[in-house]
This record gives sequence, C-alpha cells and structure tokens, in this order.
Amino acid sequence: METAAPPSMLQHLWKNTLFSGVLAVILGVMVLAWPGITIVVAAIFFGAYLLITGITQVFFAFSLHVSAGGRVLLFVSGAAALILAVLCFRSLQESILLLAIWIGIGFIFRGVATAVSAISDPTLPGRWWEVFIGVISLIAGVILLASPFESLATLTMVVGIWLIVIGVFEVVSAFGIRAASKKMTGSDRPDGPMEPKEEVAASSPE
Repeated sequence: METAAPPSMLQHLWKNTLFSGVLAVILGVMVLAWPGITIVVAAIFFGAYLLITGITQVFFAFSLHVSAGGRVLLFVSGAAALILAVLCFRSLQESILLLAIWIGIGFIFRGVATAVSAISDPTLPGRWWEVFIGVISLIAGVILLASPFESLATLTMVVGIWLIVIGVFEVVSAFGIRAASKKMTGSDRPDGPMEPKEEVAASSPE
C-alpha cells in the first residue's frame, strides 16, 4: 500500500524542481551567449549540470514515496548522471562527439527515471508535470545521440536551447507541483479540527 509523501518532502520536491529549472535556463543562456566557447568550458558547464541533477536524483530515490521500481530507476539515473559528469570533466580535451554522447545519455536516463517514477506514484502531486518533463528530457537525449555534431558551436547551440526549454518547463511544473501539494495538504486539514466542534455541538443541548 502506497502512502502520500509528507508535506515537508513535497516542499523539497517543488523547490528542487524550481532550482533545477532556473539552473538549466541560466546554464543554457550562458552556453549560448558565451563568445567563442571552448570544449573545456562546455564540458565543465555540462558536467556541473549532470553532477547537480545526479545528486538530487539520488537524494529523491531515498526520500520520495514511490514504487520500488521507480526508486531503483531514480537511483540508477542519479548514479549514471554522476558517472557521466565525471566523464565530462575527464573529457575536457576529448572530441565533441564524446561530449555529446555523455550529455545525451544523461538526458535519456533522467527522462526515463523521472517519467517512470512519477507514473508509478499516483499520490505524487503534479506528477503529470514530472512525466512531461521526463518526456522532454528523453526527446532531447535522443536528438543529441542521433545527431552528428561536427562543430562545438552546433553542439552548444543545440544543448543550450534544450536546456532552456527543459528549464522553462521545470519552472512551470514546479509551481504546478506546489499548487497540487497545497490542495493535497489543504484537503487533509479539515478532518482534524472538526472533532472538538462536534463534541461541543453534542454537549450543548445538555
């Protein structure tokens, strides 16, 4: 039997989604606006993004009330993102193709884990927002793996645009999750304080 996530964890969930979205937008803008960006700088930026998303996914793998399968997927995806982040940092002087592969795989792992874990937990507020983000991330990863990038400028442009797109949807979904969690916690509150009123009403005729 599955239980709803505690209110404190719901607050962490929407705040984490908001932070991740803002970070993705900022990173995407920086990558697109950086004049003559080098592969070293790009690898550091993308590696840092994978590192942060990996840590948060591992954290939520042990914190969210999702199914065992969703928990495993979140953990595997987070661990994979951490490994890919290290590979990005180690590939500072390597080819553009390798960098595109690491980023693409990271997007795919994250997309699948986010979507499946959200689908597996019917009590998660705003879970269809999470599913939507997962699908967008999955599409971005597939495009990165399927497209041959011959120049760093093309790679950074594509990844930068996708980061901004994913980030915007994450920011929007964060407020959707917040609104849904407020409705969930609000609907649970009236059950508690109603008992004293009933006792007073029952004792008033005497």
